[in-house]
Amino acid sequence: MSPAVSFFERLLKRDGAITIAGLFALWVLTWAYLAAGAGLGMSAWDMTRLALLPYQPIEGSTTAMSSMPAMSDMPGMAMDSMAPAWDSAHWGLMVAMWWAMMIAMMTPSAAPTILLYARVHRHAQTQGQMATRPATAAFVAGYFLIWLAFSIAATAVHQALESAGVVSAMTMGSQVQWLSGTALIVTGLYQLSPLKNACLSHCRAPAEFLSRHWRPGPRGAIRLGVVHGAYCIGCCWMLMVLLFVGGVMNLAWIAALSLLVLAEKVLAKGRWVGYCAGVVLMAWGAVILLQ
Repeated sequence: MSPAVSFFERLLKRDGAITIAGLFALWVLTWAYLAAGAGLGMSAWDMTRLALLPYQPIEGSTTAMSSMPAMSDMPGMAMDSMAPAWDSAHWGLMVAMWWAMMIAMMTPSAAPTILLYARVHRHAQTQGQMATRPATAAFVAGYFLIWLAFSIAATAVHQALESAGVVSAMTMGSQVQWLSGTALIVTGLYQLSPLKNACLSHCRAPAEFLSRHWRPGPRGAIRLGVVHGAYCIGCCWMLMVLLFVGGVMNLAWIAALSLLVLAEKVLAKGRWVGYCAGVVLMAWGAVILLQ
């Protein structure tokens, strides 16, 4: 046996650990990128806050805006006027920020399916049923490519809401009562909907998903990743809308939504976690609208 073949066989036996390490590194890097401000020149930590009425500014907040009260009192000078214009460079940064955020949020809940795919592919390789190509990387690439498409759409919505004056350019969160309340209620209703349940079923059963949609080769792996990502978007897109309520760069909201997505997909009672979250969100939205 040649040294190259022996090395490859050892690598195959360890590809599970390699996949886990790669996913963990990707998760850490995207979180670090967000915490550093995602290249937008603003501190994510300053934009992180908790509030029962998230559309209202908090007195004594440590955000950059609250540290400049005089600016908001200047005639014709709104705080949001300090935000960068939506030129092509800013658009690119915003897409990158949204994409990094989606990767950071979705990697933990996607990991079981990715690891199962790597295991199935490794078994097929050892049986001589597949060529020795990096199909797991292709699957991951397909999965996050569909989230890139979602991020582009989210950036377009972000620009529209900011231009309409309902989302702050500085906090990247809702500035109006009706948007916060409506988003919470609609997201709560979606949590209880048949469409949400159908998409979640595919995410909660990776073995069944792989057996139903499996295609051989790198192209098949990319297609499989795209399909899996599409089901994840169908499951979670309304939860991502809530980022406009608490603040797109609010690390507390990002972490909370990440944990909710993970719980829904991997816990035995994950469906009930989603149902309970839906009820809470609807009640929260109602309280905001009735203020």
